[in-house]
Parts: sequence; C-alpha cells; structure tokens
Amino acid sequence: MAGLPKDLIENPTPAEVGKLATNDALSDVLRNIRLSGSLQFCFMPTGAWQTDAKPSLSKLSAKPSSAIPFHIVVEGTCWMKMEGEAHILKAGDVVAFPFGTGHQLGAGRGGRLILPTADLPPKPWREIPVLHYGNEAQRVRLLCGYLQCDALNFRPLRNALPTLLHVSTRTNHNTAWLRATLDQIVDEVDTPRSGGLSMLERLTEISFIELLRHQIIAAHSQPGGWLAALADPALGKCLAFIHDDPAREWSVQNLSAASGLSRSTLTERFETMLDTSPMRYVRDWRLCLASLTLTTTTKRIAAVAHEAGYGTEAAFNRAFSRAYGVPPATWRQRAKRD
Repeated sequence: MAGLPKDLIENPTPAEVGKLATNDALSDVLRNIRLSGSLQFCFMPTGAWQTDAKPSLSKLSAKPSSAIPFHIVVEGTCWMKMEGEAHILKAGDVVAFPFGTGHQLGAGRGGRLILPTADLPPKPWREIPVLHYGNEAQRVRLLCGYLQCDALNFRPLRNALPTLLHVSTRTNHNTAWLRATLDQIVDEVDTPRSGGLSMLERLTEISFIELLRHQIIAAHSQPGGWLAALADPALGKCLAFIHDDPAREWSVQNLSAASGLSRSTLTERFETMLDTSPMRYVRDWRLCLASLTLTTTTKRIAAVAHEAGYGTEAAFNRAFSRAYGVPPATWRQRAKRD
C-alpha cells in the first residue's frame, strides 16, 4: 500500500472544510446508533458471468432488515443493473445499497449464473473466503459484505439516503482517504494476519462513513434533505447543538440564538430542508435515542420515558408507537428475538 503515507497527510481543501465543518450531527448519529461492518467474502469470476438479481443476506447477516450490502471493485470491470438502470463499475469503485435494493452484477452477455452467497463455506471463518469461478483471462475481483446500520431507524437520515451510494476512487481527486482505506482492506485480505477480521470490520465502518461524507458534499447544492442540512453552515450548527445535548430543554428561541438565525428563519429552513419543525426534530432524535436505550439496556420504560423528555410513561408510549409502529415494550422484545 505504497500510496498510504501520502494519502494520510493530505489536508482537505478549503471548500471541503467549509462543507463538513458543521457535520458534528453525523458523528453523533453514527456514534450513538450502532454501526458495525463486516467484509464477508471475495469472489473472482472470469469470462462472461452474472449473479442473481436478488441476492440473499440471510446467510451473512443476523439482521438482514438493517443490513447495507456493499461491493468494492478491486480489479477489472463489470456491469451492475438496479431498478432498470445499468451502471459500469471499474477498479476503485465502491457501491453500497442503504435499503438493500436488489441488484445484479455481471460481465459480458449471457454468462453463467454464479451464486457467491450460496457457495460460501460454513462459519466460523478464520480468514476471508475467496471464491474463484472459471479460468479465463478476463477477470474481475470484488470484495463484498454488509454494514449493520441501526442508524437507519433515524427518519431524517433514512429519508436523505439514496438507494445507491457510488464513489469512484480512481477518478475523483477528493477520495484520498477512502482510496487509502480500500487499499488497506485489500492488503488485509491478501496478507491475512492476527486480528485481521476485526481490522476489516473497522475499516468497513470507516469506508461507509467516508461514503456518507462524500454524499454530504454532493448534497450541498441540493434544496433539501438531512445531508444537505448538515452542509448548511447555520442549520448544520443547530443540528450539532441538538445532537450534542439532546436532553437540554430546547426551545425555538434558544435554538435560534445558538444557530445565529432568527426564529422565523430557523423555522422556515427546517420546514424547507427537513420537512419538519425544530421541536419535532428534537422529539424525533430523543425517540431515536430511546429506541437504542430500549434495545441495549434493561432500564425501566418509565426511566427511558423520562430521559426522552416525557412527563408520563403513557405519553411516551403513544409518541413511540406513532414513530416506530409498536409500543416500547414490543420494540424491546423484538430486539431480543433478533
């Protein structure tokens, strides 16, 4: 990984700093809501081939509903079909599917069907499985896996994500960190060492965060959405205050003072960019944190309700049910079953 030292000492451009400086809310979301990564396997098909259009995650992930599949193209070129559109993927490309959207990979036309997830050896694995298909000269090498992302329970983030995240690290000059991370992933796969699987999981998490950061930059010029709001200096600052101290007795007045906007301007920007009000946003974030507390602790529901800012457990139950479709007790029971 000869390019890593240079990549790691490069500083972001002033434009990138301006766009990302107020994105503390993203860090808070990913820090408070569990994000775990797993690089599951490498497969190396040759000649003409194609995968199933609806790959199953059931063999890879304990919770397929919150799993985000991804592919890293290490070598060669292949096509990808998703939602009726075709994309060409080249070495250095990384794609992720926040909602697990069905997709198909392949090379050439009319190639043999390969099912990598069905060909995986039984777990546990001491090293990343490498699957070979064919011995033709034209070869593609892909690293595939998923991220377990409970952050998708946070509605503003979920609504802001596209069905496909796609970054080309070989043609985009602003992807030095991501390119260096992918190079490290490839090195860990090619040269297995003690602790390699844990290292790969951490590197996968870093790669996803970098994908989100690039999505924020791309969203900077868009009229709305949570990622665009993070890129807005004043609104991003306001969101960072909320996420940094969700238990504070926030009001439109003290939020406007913290963000440097008038109350009317702050409310208007929330409605325009996030399709919500400042206080509804505070409520949604508190409920999201409550959903995490319910699944990771044994705190009594009354205590969780108090932490979320509700005066009674009954009021909390009603608000939680409206937001998540089930009462807090049911939410906790489902998490235990998963």
